[in-house]
Amino acid sequence: MSSREQYQVPNSQGFTTGASNNDGNSGGSSVMWYTCGDCAVRVPLEKGAPIRCQKCGARVLYKERTKRMVQFEAR
Repeated sequence: MSSREQYQVPNSQGFTTGASNNDGNSGGSSVMWYTCGDCAVRVPLEKGAPIRCQKCGARVLYKERTKRMVQFEAR
């Protein structure tokens, strides 16, 4: 796998530039952004945090779509 194809951990803006570290972590705490299923608020979650909206308390959160270009080659 070339460095261009390695998984990149998203940062607070939704994407990163450059290759990730060997452990898959880009330094400090990695925050992922989710969208609440009830009130549609963006919710930041860290690893190990309880899965719950901070505004309405709902437990249905949807992962945001990646900003990276994803292209598949059909044969």
